[in-house]
Amino acid sequence: MAVLLWSSPDDPREIWIPELERGLPEVEVRAAPEFGDRAEIDYALVWKPEPGMLASLPNLKVIFSIGAGADHILADPERPPQLPVVRMIDGYLRDMMSEYALLAVLYFHRFMPAYRREQAAEVWHRRWPHYTPETGIGLLGLGAIGQDIAEKLTRLGFPVHGWSRTPHQISRITCHHGAGGLDEMLPHCRYLVCVLPLTEATRGIINARTLARLPAGAVVVNLGRGGHVVDEDLLAALDSGHLEGAFLDVFNAEPLPRGHPYWRHPKVVMTPHIAGEIVPRSAARSVAENIRRHQRGEPLLGVLELDRGY
Repeated sequence: MAVLLWSSPDDPREIWIPELERGLPEVEVRAAPEFGDRAEIDYALVWKPEPGMLASLPNLKVIFSIGAGADHILADPERPPQLPVVRMIDGYLRDMMSEYALLAVLYFHRFMPAYRREQAAEVWHRRWPHYTPETGIGLLGLGAIGQDIAEKLTRLGFPVHGWSRTPHQISRITCHHGAGGLDEMLPHCRYLVCVLPLTEATRGIINARTLARLPAGAVVVNLGRGGHVVDEDLLAALDSGHLEGAFLDVFNAEPLPRGHPYWRHPKVVMTPHIAGEIVPRSAARSVAENIRRHQRGEPLLGVLELDRGY
């Protein structure tokens, strides 16, 4: 019988293990730190694994990420480099990320931050609405999640631009790529939504230079990784009045340290990395499908391209 090890410091063991056992009755499921005989472990499903833990499993065959990204796995300097790393591919996760992106855009699009402040001050003040067909949205990242967000935004009538490292052609989306394409896209974007994977090429992509190319009154939405944003540059753009606001779910340090300027900034809406929660009931089915594909000798879904970092 194959053995799957589950390990996460942040996720509920009491929910994950029953779902994995239900989805994989033919596989023994173990939860760290109860490893048993480490030589028996074939698969590892992990979030923020302790350095060296994966290397301690001599017969490990596949590393699965509890998350759409795998930077938390790549951060382990002892990770066995020959093993495939598989990102979480889950339709429910994609749907949650899309819900969050639409919430963030519409929250600013319909002036909710201002109305909330005025409610607290007992001020009755109406605003003339933005015209949706002329309100451009830029998406940083055109993977499965980015494309789903783009499709849903176009249904609402927004003109949508998308940026990626390599060229894409997507119906009803104006696609851009490369450094030149990013410069070309930004002036068209009242809302800039980041769903990129975090790589050395994308770290700090939301910086003073890129923010300056956005139109005055723009809003930044980040649900990719905190490392995409240069915090000092974003705060400066907010304080100068160039940006109307920011809707942030991810941060360079998590949990966000007490006293950080984002906590009390009047133009920042923030949430504690909850845009796309991994729901075990759905995600366990995705893991089960990939383990069965591996056992049948079929290609795995969501394998990380290590040279790209996603």
